Amino acid sequence: MHLAARYLASCAAALMLSGCIMQTAPQIPAPSAPADGAVHEPSPESAALARYYAGIEARLVADGLLRADGGLVDAPYNAEILAANFERIALYDEYTLSAGRFIQRETPAQLRRWDAPVQLQAHFGASVDAAQQTEDLSILATYASRLSQASGHPVITVPEGGNFHVLYLDRDEQRGAGDLLRRLVPGIGQETIAEIETMPRATFCAVFAFSMPGGPPIYMQAIAIIRSEHPSLLRRSCVHEEVAQGLGLPNDSARARPSIFNDDEEFALLTPHDEALLRILYDARLTPGLSPEAARPIVRVIANELVGGES
Repeated sequence: MHLAARYLASCAAALMLSGCIMQTAPQIPAPSAPADGAVHEPSPESAALARYYAGIEARLVADGLLRADGGLVDAPYNAEILAANFERIALYDEYTLSAGRFIQRETPAQLRRWDAPVQLQAHFGASVDAAQQTEDLSILATYASRLSQASGHPVITVPEGGNFHVLYLDRDEQRGAGDLLRRLVPGIGQETIAEIETMPRATFCAVFAFSMPGGPPIYMQAIAIIRSEHPSLLRRSCVHEEVAQGLGLPNDSARARPSIFNDDEEFALLTPHDEALLRILYDARLTPGLSPEAARPIVRVIANELVGGES
């Protein structure tokens, strides 16, 4: 089952940011609970979405998709393939902003990534109970460590003061997320808020990354939206793709395999191929702002160093 609208790719939207980003020691925050101790009751719409996504996950798994094995046995790749996949995924945008809406249109783009350490901070709506929060926090912390190792760039989880906000919200919480979004990212555009608040059912999750206007395309803040209606594997898959895309891999490619950056849903979790993409992205020989043409020869050299020419 092909879900072309599953992801909104990372949007390099210009954003005026104020203040400084505080370095915080890595740790896992304790799960929060509703202040009044009340048990959250999902709305009929949210309950229907939970049933819908459970059915989607079951069908995809039954079809042999949402794999978690890495794919190296049956999907080998060489340096040429890796370099081509990097160019398509890192140096093209899947979505563009037009007339106040994000529309699907692939366009060449500059290389973008983070300069400051990436500090992942989880935010939970009342729809996420304490047990699920504990599981989500553990998954996010483990994944942060893997991303840091793969990219060579610091990626940690923090209880507060984060610059990459991972929001676990149900449909009703998404619809009213505007005030939260403005608090987390002062200056966020109304277009981005509207996109999050009205995210259609076919979009499983999304990420938006922001850079300073007029400067190099260096990400300063990001927001990932994870639907709390998702069952376990889809939920983890969303975290894997959206956080990795928010590091600077904004596009998908139908040719990328084995990869989560492909809308065919074959792989649920970050693969060794995708780790290599992150290693290329954060290699010091590449700099933010490079065009596909300027980056291409450098990417080929790095890809050959990583995997050589054998498939």
